[in-house]
Amino acid sequence: MEDRWAASIRAIDDQIPRASLRLTLTYRFLPTLTGGLEYNPKVNKVSPLANWLALQETERSPALILGTSSDRIGTPSGQSFYATLSKNLKRELHLPVAPYAGVAYGTYEDRLRFIGGLSIGFTEWLSALIVYDGVNWHPTFSVAHGRHTGTFLLVNGQDPGVAYSVNF
Repeated sequence: MEDRWAASIRAIDDQIPRASLRLTLTYRFLPTLTGGLEYNPKVNKVSPLANWLALQETERSPALILGTSSDRIGTPSGQSFYATLSKNLKRELHLPVAPYAGVAYGTYEDRLRFIGGLSIGFTEWLSALIVYDGVNWHPTFSVAHGRHTGTFLLVNGQDPGVAYSVNF
């Protein structure tokens, strides 16, 4: 039986209350559509999560992903709506890299931001993701084993955080 549910917890040191602790629960309705909830217990706030793979990546074209989540790390409130293009370039560059770029609209600052990043797959179980949220850079390093993933992150390149997720 395939996993349809995912749960995660993230804790970040030296952050505003909303961003310091986050719990999520998502459900995969279709192979290309997930939805769920994010709970920030330190401010008792629940926000919707959604992610839709609108166009699948092909040899020639990138994937298009649309979604929503809480606004970027560092904002005390708000919702973010985003559209990104991503492309795995392993075939072209002979390196395990997949860049992405897009736009996000954040309701806290009421503005559009350009976002982007780079995923690097070192092995099947070890990866890195460099995230630019339109304001700050956040490098992450993840270790996956079966249904479990542990992540170390540096918010704004300096504030340490950890995350754990499980699929079931």
